[in-house]
Amino acid sequence: METQDVERRLAAILAADVVGYSRLMEADEPGTLAALTAHREELIEPKVAEHNGRIVKLMGDGILVEFASVVDAVQCAVAVQRGMAERNAEVPEDQQIQFRMGINLGDVIIQGDDIYGDGINIASRLEGLAEPDGVCISGTVFDSVRNKLELGYEFQGEQQVKNISEPVRVYRILTEPGAAGEVIGVVGRRTRPWLWPSITAGVVGLVAVAGVITWLKPWAPDVEPASIERMAFPLPDKPSIAVLPFTNMSDDPSQDYFADGMTEDITTDLSKISGLFVIARNSSFTYKGKAVKIRQVAEELGVRYVLEGSVRRSGDQVRINAQLIDATTGGHLWAERYDGSLTDVFALQDKITQKIVTALTVSLTAEERERQALKETDSPEAYDAFLRGWAHYRLDTREDFAKALPYLQKAIQLDPNYGRAHAALAAVYFGSWNSEWVRSLGISFDEAWNKAKGHLEEAMKDPTPLAHRVASKILTSEKRWDEAIAEAERAIALNANDPDGYSAMARVLSKVGRPAEGLKFVNTAIRLDPESDYLYRLGDAQFHLERYDEAAATMLRGTENNPEDEWSFLLLAAAYGQLGREQDAKAAIETFNEMRAKAGRGSYTLGHLNDWSFKDESVRERLREGLRKAGLPEGNLSVAAIPASGTSPIEIEGATTIDAAQAKTLFDRGVLFVDVREDADWKAGHIPDAVHLELYNVFSEATLTEVAGKDEEVVIHCHGPSCGLSATACANAVSWGFKRVYYFRDGFPGWKAAGHAIATD
Repeated sequence: METQDVERRLAAILAADVVGYSRLMEADEPGTLAALTAHREELIEPKVAEHNGRIVKLMGDGILVEFASVVDAVQCAVAVQRGMAERNAEVPEDQQIQFRMGINLGDVIIQGDDIYGDGINIASRLEGLAEPDGVCISGTVFDSVRNKLELGYEFQGEQQVKNISEPVRVYRILTEPGAAGEVIGVVGRRTRPWLWPSITAGVVGLVAVAGVITWLKPWAPDVEPASIERMAFPLPDKPSIAVLPFTNMSDDPSQDYFADGMTEDITTDLSKISGLFVIARNSSFTYKGKAVKIRQVAEELGVRYVLEGSVRRSGDQVRINAQLIDATTGGHLWAERYDGSLTDVFALQDKITQKIVTALTVSLTAEERERQALKETDSPEAYDAFLRGWAHYRLDTREDFAKALPYLQKAIQLDPNYGRAHAALAAVYFGSWNSEWVRSLGISFDEAWNKAKGHLEEAMKDPTPLAHRVASKILTSEKRWDEAIAEAERAIALNANDPDGYSAMARVLSKVGRPAEGLKFVNTAIRLDPESDYLYRLGDAQFHLERYDEAAATMLRGTENNPEDEWSFLLLAAAYGQLGREQDAKAAIETFNEMRAKAGRGSYTLGHLNDWSFKDESVRERLREGLRKAGLPEGNLSVAAIPASGTSPIEIEGATTIDAAQAKTLFDRGVLFVDVREDADWKAGHIPDAVHLELYNVFSEATLTEVAGKDEEVVIHCHGPSCGLSATACANAVSWGFKRVYYFRDGFPGWKAAGHAIATD
């Protein structure tokens, strides 16, 4: 029989031990002991102290901790497990130390500094039921914390555990943001048959429950409501939503790309619904990894609804938790979990989209319903490869473009009809061509251009908004203005919430001399993507509206936000030049040229502007004037007139246009060929015996006169029909008095495609 002087108290007990401890010790005993000691001293002990706990004892790989507060116990366990995940991020999987944890609230016996009793035994048994990196709690703990913490719970059933007579209700803690407030499975105690005499007590109980419900007010906001008055933008006249980056809950941190891909695809699916206003991915992702309140997100982005969630991927199995919140009331509209395999991933995304559409009472058009039913690929492996490549493309650097290529190429190897993957490849190749990043891809300008066109052709068999945007940019470079505008319109029609479609339209409108219209499209893009960088497009429109003060301020912000974008510095210099701010303009030009030199490219001159595509020559001249005032040198080229009517192909007045067959005839007669491409392209391959006069650094009246008399025949070529280098060179040669100039429009690509001999240096 128990004596009267035994001390008891109610306590929250946390029991933890290391998963696979014997295996770790066998593999590396000193390393395991050192790592375990470091985890205890640097993470576990500080977290226990922070949450007012007491470490009762250490037992080899086990730890027993006592808390006076069950809330403190649960918060401490979650904090330690999250901390361990971070500490394991760079550790090889077979060397990682992972804990299982169990928490129980119960009566314990005190004996000195030690504690005993069933309360401890249950905690120990719960720890054995937990997953690696997981926490299991008893029903008594669940009852105490379920409404006090931003966590979710999954009922594991009533478990019969060793040395405990009664079954124990067991719950697994869900720490994903999308699971907060969610309880999965049966949540009550084990039910028993009612006895008739209990009815009266039941009625009394219902009255009591009603009183408790009234006091708890479950209809009250789950989160702090957002203020419509404090919103950065007026709410749209349709349901507005932002999709926060889903948390990667996988054991592997490198699976971030998959969680990001899920987020982006759900955002894209929603954005294609005309009845919704959807904030773009770029702005939503500024909150990634940050502890932000729903209220803050809604007010900064100007939306009423926020979707948040998490993704757990283990092999081919996927679990998505998601919840939709009305930020203006703070209430959860719904929260659900979706499980499936990688082959089901599009169906899982569709379920979430449909749930949102239903919750917000949005009607889909027949075309939208048809598009929603389409599946972009039947290959899970191709989709996974696409997501990996797309994650690099999104970073928009020369290095990441190069990293994106093998993944996107793998995607189309696995599924040759994967339209979005072809469109992404077209975007990478064109972007590298346009930004002069082709060297990082290990190819020439010619190859980049041809690959962009080839993949775009494949993408257009099942066109996406991305395909139409790339088509608009390519057509703009080819001066096919009306077609470029039409493609931008198609991109917007397919996805009215895609800011990049509006940006593509603004780009064309600026080049055709309609900056006021372009500005409206830029502002729409910014409203859809408030945190993104459309500053170049905005500054460009302001510059060509001759609002130079605004353009300078915008581009200054652009260079601060994206200091790696050399073209922002060039436009900033032009704006400063027009304002007469000579020192500021020269500083911007100096930075621009330093960036080019670092990338292995020559300094820029006003002659380079001849190669820019503009329909309205006044647009080019406005830019040229600003840069001239900024101190940009004229270069070796005079300014010769090149047709800017937008017709394609280009014809040069005073020069004879020839194709590959005619070029071969002239070559066989010994006529001089002049190649005006950049040095890297020349070294990669050129027409035998051609003379290399790089357009902007070498080609001039003097250098051309050194190799050909003004009455002699000369063939000038570059990258083919899309390239303005040879057109510029021919126009200048004619203006300098050369009378027998041939414009080889097909250029080196046409020569090579015809099977003619080539040389390399």
